[in-house]
Amino acid sequence: MARRAFVLIEGHPRGNGVRYVQAAKRLGLHPITLAADPACYDYLTAERSDAIRVDTSNLDALIRECSRLHATYDIAGITGFTDVDESVYITVGKLCRHFDLPGPRPASIERCCDKFSQRLALLKAGVPVPAYRVASNATDVENAAAEIGLPVVVKPAIGSGSMGVRLCRNVDELAEHTTYLFGGKHIWRSSPRILVEEFAQGPFYSVEIMGDEVIGIVAVDFAPPPHFVFRESIFPAPLGDDEHERIADVSLSCLQALGLGWGPTNIELRWTKRGPVVIEVNPRLAGALEPQLVHLASGIDLITEHIKLVIGEKCDLRRRHSQTAAARFLVSDRDGTLDWIRGDSRAAAVPGVAEVKLYRESKTPIIRKGDYRDWIGHVIAASPSHARTEAIIQRAVDSIDWLITPFPPLGE
Repeated sequence: MARRAFVLIEGHPRGNGVRYVQAAKRLGLHPITLAADPACYDYLTAERSDAIRVDTSNLDALIRECSRLHATYDIAGITGFTDVDESVYITVGKLCRHFDLPGPRPASIERCCDKFSQRLALLKAGVPVPAYRVASNATDVENAAAEIGLPVVVKPAIGSGSMGVRLCRNVDELAEHTTYLFGGKHIWRSSPRILVEEFAQGPFYSVEIMGDEVIGIVAVDFAPPPHFVFRESIFPAPLGDDEHERIADVSLSCLQALGLGWGPTNIELRWTKRGPVVIEVNPRLAGALEPQLVHLASGIDLITEHIKLVIGEKCDLRRRHSQTAAARFLVSDRDGTLDWIRGDSRAAAVPGVAEVKLYRESKTPIIRKGDYRDWIGHVIAASPSHARTEAIIQRAVDSIDWLITPFPPLGE
């Protein structure tokens, strides 16, 4: 009998990638990663997981490789993820259709990945979203900001990980960021289009959904503006019953508007003066450690349950316990050379801490990008109460210290 293979298109260098590989093994599957550069994913070597180099932007090449694997393995399912190019999710949907395997609808994924198309569909369905305009040049951006009114959020119409996203509070910041996006510093994966949107002000929440069931709501805090770098996430979010219900209702309306409802969906929104306003719908699990928080707090392993759906099995979303879990990201406040970073062992020894990871080594350069790439590590903790979890994670973070020496001025 052929061995059951679980095919992963690309991977994720932090967080979810290794967990998909480990969960697949626990389910008795043989994970195989197809990637343009498998060396990007260190965990593949650490987990002794098979990887094949292939052009993952070429659907025909992926079909040929999967067909070749099918001669040796029983391909139980196909999924994928990446922290850079969300078109991977569209490709996954097309591969699943080709091989008659369970998977997301490619058209729905494509609609979500283009933030302008997503906004159109949500607005048409009556889902509350920020006022917005789409722009293809600097004049369009300037006019859009004037119509909406400063401050505005300016972002690429296609992208992920908060890359290229900035709050522009005045005309100088608007001009600076427009020049950055259109001037060649931002890497575009499609024709340049910018979304200029109203800055919806209020607490930020991230909703985790599997199928058409809201699993829970995560409260998110950011590092100081003008960028939107995740600093802390707490699950479950401290919400009243009415707030929770309204956020859940709006989230389920997003699924209907976008033709989603299979597998995982992550919805980001803010609670404003007019209630929940949807910022973004992602047809996948969140990448900022949220699946781990859900697992620690409720016992629901979203990654394992997603894999079950992918291989055609029924998932189990029953809560097994009730705790509060939080993640705190370590974020640099300056550019320079990371002379040293230490204290991770002390942090890990704090009772209630579930995980401590440092992403950077000593003597490496730190050049802030204004997105997830600014993280230099994280701490995760859990306990029976919100206040206790916050105290644990603060104590752990206080145990970690680092020194960044600014780069010398040019010419020295």
